[in-house]
Amino acid sequence: MTRKRRPILVGFTLALVLAGLSAVLAVAPRADETDAAIRDVILTQIEAFANDDELGAWIHASRGIQQRLRSPEMLLHVVRRGYPAVHRPASIRFGRRIPHDQFDIQVVRLKGPEGKHWNAYYRMVQRDSEWKVGGVTLRRAEMGI
Repeated sequence: MTRKRRPILVGFTLALVLAGLSAVLAVAPRADETDAAIRDVILTQIEAFANDDELGAWIHASRGIQQRLRSPEMLLHVVRRGYPAVHRPASIRFGRRIPHDQFDIQVVRLKGPEGKHWNAYYRMVQRDSEWKVGGVTLRRAEMGI
């Protein structure tokens, strides 16, 4: 390849790469937008639980959770009995979000109504461009919030 052709080829390749990158960035949601959307869903569902709003909590549950529990009443019952820190947290602090291929994990630090500290690992799934709660795993936190 001659020296004259190399700058043209490099310039053309760079233009293609930049065009492709621009297209990807325009289509893919930014990380901070995804973080905000996931946090909003989690906070809205926690608020619904705290207000014993069965339907309000239900609409944020994934299809899998809805199929497993079958009713908004059962969802609230399960959370009230088995997840008091999710049902009525005294404090909430968001940790990092860990993206995976089919879902994201959002770490949330909760202080339960009894004063115990928990790390809640929210499994978040996207359905029809909306984030839904696909499950929560609670682990006792070593440190306070």
